[in-house]
Order: sequence, then C-alpha cells, then structure tokens
Amino acid sequence: MAFADLAVRTAGPRLRHKLDATAARVEARTPAHRDRALDGLRAVALLSVPVGHWLLGGLTLGPDGALHNTSPLSTFGFLAPVSWVLQMLGIFFLVGGYASALSLRRSAARGVPTGTWLRGRLARLGRPVLGVAAVWAVLLPVLYAAGIPAVTLRTGVVLVVQPLWFVGIYVLVTALTPWCVRAARTFDAWSAVPLLASVAVVDLLRYGPWADGMPSWLALLNLGPGWLFAYQLGVCWGEGRLGRRGARLLLLGGGALFAVLLLAFHYPASMVGVPGADRTNSHPPSLLVLALACVQCGAAILLRERLDALLRRRHRLWAAVVAVNLSAMTIFCWHQTALLTLAVPGSLLAAAVPGLTTPPDTAVWLLARLAWLPVLAATLLTLARLTHRFETPWTGIRGPHRATVALLAAAFAGYALTVV
Repeated sequence: MAFADLAVRTAGPRLRHKLDATAARVEARTPAHRDRALDGLRAVALLSVPVGHWLLGGLTLGPDGALHNTSPLSTFGFLAPVSWVLQMLGIFFLVGGYASALSLRRSAARGVPTGTWLRGRLARLGRPVLGVAAVWAVLLPVLYAAGIPAVTLRTGVVLVVQPLWFVGIYVLVTALTPWCVRAARTFDAWSAVPLLASVAVVDLLRYGPWADGMPSWLALLNLGPGWLFAYQLGVCWGEGRLGRRGARLLLLGGGALFAVLLLAFHYPASMVGVPGADRTNSHPPSLLVLALACVQCGAAILLRERLDALLRRRHRLWAAVVAVNLSAMTIFCWHQTALLTLAVPGSLLAAAVPGLTTPPDTAVWLLARLAWLPVLAATLLTLARLTHRFETPWTGIRGPHRATVALLAAAFAGYALTVV
C-alpha cells in the first residue's frame, strides 16, 4: 500500500493523471458485491512467487562459462524465515478453493453441467502453460545455435519448468472440487483433518527411526493431500462451513504445531529447497508446510473484512490488484524467463554481474539482488505485454496454429523431462 502511494507521488503529473483515470475506470466497472479481499489475497500470494524465486534463488557463472542454479540460503541460513512469508501457496490454494466452490455453485444454478464447468477452469490454466512451453521450444535451438552453452540452457529449462509443477497439482485439486464440496457440506471444516493426518503419517514413516527401511517414493504420497489441504479449507470457507472461530483455531493451532515441528522435531527451517540439503519441506510438502498453511489461512480469513475495506478506499491499489489478477498465470509462467532474459546475456560479459551471475554468498550479492528487483519486475511486465494473449481465450489463434502451439509444447515437455 505504501509502495503504491509512493510510486504515484513520485510519478509525473501526466502519469499520475493517467493512473487516476485508470483507477476510476476500474472502480466504475467493479460490481458492488465483488469480494475484493479474495482478489487482494490472490494477488499477494501470486506476487510472492516471483519475489520469492528472485530473492531466494541465484545463478552462478561457473568456470565452464555456463550458468548454474544456486541459492543464498546455502550461505545465509538466517534468511529461512523470509521463506515463511514468501511461501504463500497455502493462501493461494485457500482462495482457489473458495473461488471454485463459489463458481461451481453459480454454474449449477445456471444449469451448466459440472463437466463443462471443469473444462472451462482447466482451459484457463492450460493455455498459458502451452504458450510458455511453445515459446521455449523455439528458443532452445535458436539460443544453442547462437552459442549459448548447453549447461546454461539446461539450467534455464529447470528454472522455467520447476514452477509449473504447481499447475499440475492445481489441475488435480480443481478436478476434485465437486467431491470437496460434498465433503465440506457433510463434515464441515473437519473434512480437512484427514488430509493433515495423512501427511503426518507419511512424515512419521519417512523421518522416524525406521526411515532407512522406507522406499524413496513414500514422500510422493504427500503431494495430493499436502496441497489439497488448504484448498479444502477454501472450499469449506466458500460453503460457509469455516468462520472466524475456525480461523482462530487454525491460526493458533497451526502456529503451535509449526513451533513444535521446528524446535522439537528439527524440521528444516526453509520453506523452499536448499541445494545440498538432505531434507526439504516443499517438494513434496511436509507437515511443516501444512502448519504454515494453517497460520496463513487463519490470518487471511480473520483479515478478510479489513482487506476488503482497504481495497474499497484505495482505488489505485484496487486497480493494481485487478491488473495482477487478470495476468495471474502470465506472471506465474513467465517470471523465471524474465530472470533468464537478464542473466543469460549477463553470462556472456567479460566480468560477472553482481547479484545476477555472481555466487549468492556475500552481503554484496544480497544488496545487488535487491537492486535488481525493479529491473526484473520491469522485464516481466514487458514479457507479460507480449505473452498475455496466451492467457486470454484463443479467439485469434485458429485451429492449425493451436495445433502448432500444442506440438511445440509437447516437444519442450519431452526435452524438459530429460533434464529436470
């Protein structure tokens, strides 16, 4: 909020007038019944993804002249609490569950079959993913022919593909929405408890004294229930089965569980993977991730009314929230490409670029990376203007062109599977 106001105050008179006019148009087109808090929560959770990846991930120019993935968390362990704030997938799934339950209910009232509703939701998720995959399928051979090292290209593919796991998981939980709604109506918010218990059992098996005898694939059992947990809470919230009392229980109980897991059971402090660490919380999600999700979801529900009131008062801020939501999948799919757009050319320079291609193991790197954030944001904004058409309905992309996009995306997926 303060940043948005500062940006407007420091802008020129003509730009301020344009921003005010845009905010007024957005305000006039917003229905009075719109729940602005949900859009605000979604925007915050979404923006935490690129900011988190840009701050807690790094690229190092190796002796081979190629870029390699690394992380400042390997050196600066005290940054782990930053990941508690920037890992907001719990809120994203919460809002997604709420919105899906509401959308499904409205579609049913209009007589729209559940299958039709689901196909529409999945198409909105799939178009941007196909777009980024198709573009990278074209870029890879071009960059290789231009002399970019194969190792750098592999690093780039890993950066682009890894966040897209989220889309696959989100497709899964979205497909389960009708059953989530039935569970919420039958068991209220208690319908999320078995999901929490399932993750706890798997964690007990893979981290207990008998862990050496457990199969390596056991952790994958947490993928479904781990991310469905917050989504189910969102469905319960949307169905009116989770209120402020339940939110307080989530906030306090989740905070207590988080502290116990961290201090007594020595779970890794970071919410994101750290290179070289033998345990990770997020891939797949551990019980600590669900404890954090409880805290975030409880706080989000309790702050809903205040956030809604804030966005009704601050029209410029509301316009920014609308803009982010309209480009949600574009931001998610292309934010790592924005980093690579700067880092790959930087890797070709005679000297390493501080905060961009230097090892993230000094305070200088941290300060430099913070200075790069506005540049990264501007680069992402430029890419979004070029690629947003993949997020909107493909009315201008005819059948043959759609087949080409799908074929290129499949080619990129095949290549990605060999390097990720």
